[in-house]
Amino acid sequence: MWKPVLIGLMLVLMPVTSALAEYERNQAVPVEKVVYGEVLSVRQISESQLVEDRNRGWRTFGGALLGGVIGHQFGSGTGRDVATVLGALIGGGVANQSGGAYYRQYRLLELMIRQEDDSQIMVIQDADPGMPFKAGDQVRVVYLVGSVRVDLAM
Repeated sequence: MWKPVLIGLMLVLMPVTSALAEYERNQAVPVEKVVYGEVLSVRQISESQLVEDRNRGWRTFGGALLGGVIGHQFGSGTGRDVATVLGALIGGGVANQSGGAYYRQYRLLELMIRQEDDSQIMVIQDADPGMPFKAGDQVRVVYLVGSVRVDLAM
């Protein structure tokens, strides 16, 4: 009975997990071509990405539930009902305001590169503190399926 459900869940989640990273550590990926060149300019840039909180609805529900429970502790009769509703509204409102969306900052490098055939390309990639680039560096441009990566030529 659970086997079809698990297989369906795996098929739904498989494209999501593969989209998170182009490739992982210790994984071989096909290379389309490798071109060598010289760095003409390096510019550090940053990108802010808005990250939505996926748990916001549950947080609001939990705040309303907790506020209702606390409000129910006060008064008696109709006053208790009013305190319970007010506690739920205030708890839900406070919980809804906390968290929410936030910005994640990415440090990126913009590299202008003259390739061996005198063509110029611009590549934007994640900044790697272990691999600093400067103008005049000899680099290797690795074209992968759907992406490109620049490394220092050894």
